[in-house]
Amino acid sequence: MSSVLILYNDEQAQAREAAPVSERAPAQRRRAIASQVREARDRLTSTSGTRPAFEYELLRLFAQNRLSASLVVLLLAGTVGFLSSLWTGALKAGTWTSAVLVIHAIIVTKCREFLSEPQDRINLRGWRLRFIILDLFFGLAWMFILLRPLGIEDGSFMLFVMLLVVAMSSMLAASVPAAVFAATAPVSGAVALDFALKGNLHDYILAIMALTTQGYFSLLAHRLYSATLATVEARAEKDALFGELEASKAISDEARRRAETANIAKSRFLAQMSHELRTPLNAILGFSEVMKGEIFGPHEVPAYKDYAADIHNSGVHLLGLINEILDLSRIEAGRYELHEQPVSLAHVVSECAHLLTMRAKSRGITVHELFESDMPRIWADERAMRQICLNLLGNAIKFTPAGGEIWLKVGWTASAGQYLSVKDSGTGIAEEEIPIVLASFGQGSNSIKSAEQGAGLGLPIAKSLVDLHGGTFTLKSKLRIGTEVIVTFPPERVMSALAPLEEPAPSIQPAQAEGGLEPARPTVETKASALRRLLFGNR
Repeated sequence: MSSVLILYNDEQAQAREAAPVSERAPAQRRRAIASQVREARDRLTSTSGTRPAFEYELLRLFAQNRLSASLVVLLLAGTVGFLSSLWTGALKAGTWTSAVLVIHAIIVTKCREFLSEPQDRINLRGWRLRFIILDLFFGLAWMFILLRPLGIEDGSFMLFVMLLVVAMSSMLAASVPAAVFAATAPVSGAVALDFALKGNLHDYILAIMALTTQGYFSLLAHRLYSATLATVEARAEKDALFGELEASKAISDEARRRAETANIAKSRFLAQMSHELRTPLNAILGFSEVMKGEIFGPHEVPAYKDYAADIHNSGVHLLGLINEILDLSRIEAGRYELHEQPVSLAHVVSECAHLLTMRAKSRGITVHELFESDMPRIWADERAMRQICLNLLGNAIKFTPAGGEIWLKVGWTASAGQYLSVKDSGTGIAEEEIPIVLASFGQGSNSIKSAEQGAGLGLPIAKSLVDLHGGTFTLKSKLRIGTEVIVTFPPERVMSALAPLEEPAPSIQPAQAEGGLEPARPTVETKASALRRLLFGNR
């Protein structure tokens, strides 16, 4: 039955540790493959090579920029129309201004319509083409006002207006690169063509400058588009990450709920099985002890006495194992209660060493005790202290070969606390196996090879009990050199002696002074009288 309990807890511990590691990598691969497939499908079905969600965000930014700059476009068109009337006349300038404002009004109306339409009903391809065509007409309108037959005679004014239009369109339509080209290419082409037709070197230079300006603003628009797309992608990745975090949190909450349920089931199982196991074990121990002691007469076969001794030893071992499992279960569940009282650490360690002296001598092991004298008591659970010392000393004896040595030390720490050190000259533990031996049911390679195999609960229980006392548990070990375990208790648990309290001298009465009586001397209270006075007053 003990092996069943060990296997049950071992499988549970391995499942808790190994399952997340084994399931994490396939889950990440599945997510990565699904993301790659989704991106490839989106690019194949997209008109711009980006995801549909990104295309909608880019078109939405285009519409919002157009709406936010509508007043600026109105002021620019009105100003250019008024100034161009000085060269072309009021009729031509008014006709051009009206055409530009009508196209601008159509663009604003379509942008509002796009923003008001639900996202799931939007035809991204159609709206993208619509915006490009509207910007093309917008650029053609500006081109007509800058042509020489219908436009302005002053070349510098034409170049200035072209720069304004190209810069404005590059900024507003940067999220749709095709719309930028449709709005700026006609204007730049018209101005460059007008300068080139004049046929002199100065105008050729201005034509080249116009084309260079178009290339510069096209590059600037592409940079803006890349930055905008990167921002949209980062925001989408952030939203996806938040979604994965929410999903992971839900999975974690469900796993935690299942773990709590499994822990409750384990606790109930151990609580029920402890009674079911201890009842027959007590009978086995009692009857085997009677048979081993031959209380009702000697055995006819001498081997029966040895069998009875083996049964008794096995029962004692099984009972100790059950007690260790129950203690560990209570500690892990947070139900282990400390019954604290003043305890002498050196006295407890000395008694535990005395209990295991015969076992150490039978193996030829020498135990050295190095205790500092006059150490005050500490506020701790005496049963837990004994269990810590017995587990550490028992492990040291178990893994120290014949003729080895063990050193027990009790003394002060640098911070005025107290420490217990158990050092042996045994086989030692590999550095990579130290976390294993400190885990529940963990065993190192030397423990597995040893003839005295345990359940792997001694060190975890001792470490947990030390943690409950607020102390530290340090394990140092080297192969073929030995192992040292240092347990420290904080200075807050050391019960230092209280300093004596002095009573002030009573005042001298005049009568006493006249009679020549000596004044009363200050008396020194003991700790008991001072405590009695604080609790019950001066009675």
